[in-house]
Amino acid sequence: MKLLVVGQPSEFAEFNEKFGNEHQITLSETLPSHELISASDIIFDFSLDQEPENFEVYAGMEGLNLFVNSPKISLAEMAYFQEEVKCNLFGFNGLPTFINRSILEVSFLDNRPKLEELCEALHTDYEIVEDRVGMVTPRVVCMIINEAFYTVQEGTASREDIDQGMKLGTNYPYGPFEWVKRMGISHVYEVLEAIYEDTKEERYKICPLLKREYLLS
Repeated sequence: MKLLVVGQPSEFAEFNEKFGNEHQITLSETLPSHELISASDIIFDFSLDQEPENFEVYAGMEGLNLFVNSPKISLAEMAYFQEEVKCNLFGFNGLPTFINRSILEVSFLDNRPKLEELCEALHTDYEIVEDRVGMVTPRVVCMIINEAFYTVQEGTASREDIDQGMKLGTNYPYGPFEWVKRMGISHVYEVLEAIYEDTKEERYKICPLLKREYLLS
């Protein structure tokens, strides 16, 4: 299949590790032309959560298969601002460290059979989750990271001890602060901010220490 990745080289690199052996993949660091879009079987856009106005370019293209990096924005929210969405719109968890895994985390707006068909064609195992900001894995991981920052802020434990304790106690591949380094603190902050705005639940309220480090990064 011909896959078009709209994003940065670092995002392309992880995507290519997962799909590059079986599919032809092209990278576009800017909004692609209609010709490039039309020549692709599936588009994975990593940038629409930051530039949702660009969705207008895709929305009216009937038959287009579009996956949007959606831990920070719901598909329903994107579609709300369009008069009509003719493309096949899906979400995926494209945060760093979450692409090149055995299971691809995906969501859909209104066409589950097409999503299942495309995931089968991509030759990837997948898990369909609800169309909500945070999806599932980012929501859990970022909440744990936020709680870890509260623990450090209170002076209860060091970052090293928290990382070691989490890996030994839960068998997670990384500790919370290791995950921050791999994901990038901006992604952690922005996911938590989006979830808190959506839910207003206190458990997603961003720790002041995390916010400070985000602002200084």
